[in-house]
Amino acid sequence: MKQLFIIRHAKSSWDVGVLNDFDRGLNQRGHSDAPAMAKRLIDKNITIDLLVSSTAKRAFTTAFYFAEAYHKKEKDILKVDELYHAMPAIFYKTIAGLNDEFSNVALFSHNPGITEFVNELTKTRIDDMPTCGIFAIHIHTNSWADFKSAKKDFWFFDYPKSI
Repeated sequence: MKQLFIIRHAKSSWDVGVLNDFDRGLNQRGHSDAPAMAKRLIDKNITIDLLVSSTAKRAFTTAFYFAEAYHKKEKDILKVDELYHAMPAIFYKTIAGLNDEFSNVALFSHNPGITEFVNELTKTRIDDMPTCGIFAIHIHTNSWADFKSAKKDFWFFDYPKSI
C-alpha cells in the first residue's frame, strides 16, 4: 500500500515586479498556510517519505515549508520541471517513475492540471483545487510503476479554511 498527497502550491503573489509566472513567489497568506497545512498532516501522524515538486518558485517554496516541518532539507525535495502546469499524463509519468522505497509521497504542482488529475483518481470530485489544498489517496500497490492501473481509495481532502 502506498499513500499519495497531491498538494497545490500555497497562495501566490501577483506583485507587478515579477517578470514571469514561473518566478512568482508566495504572498503573506501563502507563507502562513503552507506551514499550517504541513502541521495538519503531522498532527494526523502522517509521515512523508518523499516530496516531489514543480520547480516553479511558488510550488517549490510550498514544498520547502513541508520539508522543514518534516525535518528534511531542500536537497531532499525531488525537483521535476515538467510538473509546472502539468496535465494528468505528466503526473502519471512522474509518479510511475518514483522509487518504490518511498511509501508516502507528497507531490506539489499547479492548477488547472492538478484539479483535472485528482478528479481522475477516485469517485471524489473537486471543483477547483484550492491553494495549499491536499488531496490524499491510498493506492493498492507496492510499486509506483503500477500507479495508473492500481485501485485507489480517496482518503481525505483538506485545505486552508481562510479561502
